[in-house]
Amino acid sequence: MNIGPLRGLGRMFERVADAYDVGRPHYPDEMYRALTEVTGVDLDGATTVDVGAGTGILTRALRARGSHVIAVDPGAEMLARLVARSESGTPSVAAVLADGNALPLADGVADLVTYAQSWHWLDPVASIAEARRVLRPEGAIVGCWNFNHAAQADWLAAYEARLAEAVPTYYGPAVEQWSAPPIASAFEVIEERWIPWTRLVGIEDFLLDLRSHSYMAALPPEVADELVERQRVALREEFPEGVLSVPMRVYLAVGR
Repeated sequence: MNIGPLRGLGRMFERVADAYDVGRPHYPDEMYRALTEVTGVDLDGATTVDVGAGTGILTRALRARGSHVIAVDPGAEMLARLVARSESGTPSVAAVLADGNALPLADGVADLVTYAQSWHWLDPVASIAEARRVLRPEGAIVGCWNFNHAAQADWLAAYEARLAEAVPTYYGPAVEQWSAPPIASAFEVIEERWIPWTRLVGIEDFLLDLRSHSYMAALPPEVADELVERQRVALREEFPEGVLSVPMRVYLAVGR
């Protein structure tokens, strides 16, 4: 098994694995309803390969809906947290340390191949070729990303603007050329949807989410700490009760 191409990426996210595990948002129920409707695949009993599974946010939600999940990630620490958070004694999830561009799986084993916040890290051609290979004939490829919907709240737009000003590698809603990853151009599209939802979260967990992003992981620790503190001060001034109502939207793309 060769995981060399993404080994560096795995190490980067392992530096923020704890923040990722606690701070990253879940996906709303509407996304799973849309996924089933568009793909025609019943999640209950389906076999899903979750590529770039991380600490298992999507994996756990799929398992809760009855799917048998093969969780693939290049980061050993991320997978360790996924396994630790999973229920013991059940055969419905397998954790595989692997590169999503070269899946160590047999042909035709999956009903779904999913990429939750992950496909943009992979080779756009090789990854989709591998997804097609491991899918059964009626299977589907699913990409989904959670985004802050900054246009819906002035405080959130200001938060993103502070990140854009302070972080050279920031890429998000405050960047004019920002867009969702172009996964829909990589396969035969069935449907694309934007699904709005609202996340209620405490300030500290929201800041853990910030720390889990790659552009933060790449900063020197003292620089990241200073930026987080600036954001904390601004958010506490805006929300003294300590709870945020964050407008979000999920981009869902489904294809063959």
